Amino acid sequence: MRAATFLYPWDVVGDPDAARRVADLGVRQATLASAYHSTRALTPRHPRHRVVTARHAAVYYPPDPARWAGAALAPHPQRWVAGADPYGEAAAALTDAGVEVHSWVILAHNTRLGEEHPDITVRNAYGDRYPWAPCVARPEVRDYVVRLAAEAAVRPGARGTELESCGWYGLDHLHAHDKIGGAALGGVGSALMSLCFCDVCRDGYAAHGADPERLLATVRNALAPAFAGRPAPAAADRAGEWAAIAALLGEHADAVAGWRDAVADRLRRDAVAAVRAAAPEGFRVLLHADPAPHRCGANAGMDPAAVLSHADGVVVPCAGGAGARAGALGPFAAHATERTTLAANFPVVAGMGGSPATLAADAADAASLGATELRLYHAGLATDEDLAAVADALRKLAAG
Repeated sequence: MRAATFLYPWDVVGDPDAARRVADLGVRQATLASAYHSTRALTPRHPRHRVVTARHAAVYYPPDPARWAGAALAPHPQRWVAGADPYGEAAAALTDAGVEVHSWVILAHNTRLGEEHPDITVRNAYGDRYPWAPCVARPEVRDYVVRLAAEAAVRPGARGTELESCGWYGLDHLHAHDKIGGAALGGVGSALMSLCFCDVCRDGYAAHGADPERLLATVRNALAPAFAGRPAPAAADRAGEWAAIAALLGEHADAVAGWRDAVADRLRRDAVAAVRAAAPEGFRVLLHADPAPHRCGANAGMDPAAVLSHADGVVVPCAGGAGARAGALGPFAAHATERTTLAANFPVVAGMGGSPATLAADAADAASLGATELRLYHAGLATDEDLAAVADALRKLAAG
């Protein structure tokens, strides 16, 4: 199986050994961040630093002023990695080491834009806004996502791209000093807390036959037991989770699904089309995905048949054991063709809950479920011991 690892530009820039170390792992590809959200990241081997703090969402290349002329929203440059084009510098080093480079683009997740433009963000049933979650139903957000997808994906030397958070974002978000765990919302409650009630979404629900005020009251009533300490029972799988949500929404369920699914599908089709229009022939476009359309976040929920009708494939999170892998990979595998890329994404940083020691067995299980490639999250964050285990696993997989 072809294996790729995620990287940040700062993992490579300033470290003359980084690119060769990645190549020596046995991966064929690096998925390199060109547009990324705020983060604090460990750099265990870098000769100049051990921690990088990316203070806000930013692009790691010089954005084209002409592309963003007249746009209501535009990306911000970064200030914490040396050089005018750290993505380009890192990509060149990796390419010279024999590693194929694909871009990694974060789209509808940007706290700085949400803080600067609060009206563009998801607004929940209680009126709270989520600054990290631009509402993808809004025209200015859709325009931003599509422009960013084309520019950040098609960087010089990139052979493809992986688009993350290309869909709805909601409540779930690892925020600084996060304190939202007091009420056990579970998947059902989190989904209800992620429904947007901005003016555009209210009109959208109405266009699909729902009364927005009655829908808002329904959502609040459905969430009341969770905030009192009585969360909805955990669903056994994704289908059960949506069934529980639909039961709570009642007559409004079809309107909610119809509106949100249509918005997200249009966004993805527009973003993929924009990348293809800007890219050379053969440029591969993948999306980070969950096969349950109601789910929000980095791995945006989407209909497998719909997304595989226009994208080249998906990257699917595969942590959590064989059952979780089957639930994530199976729905996409059912609609895959011989040209579809179905990449199984495994965390390989033991300190973050990954299991590099079981990677070979886990990868074999994913292959039996239809996965065609591996993604490893993430070589820049991993310790030497983690990387040694990854290299050993990739050697075993290559030997058959």
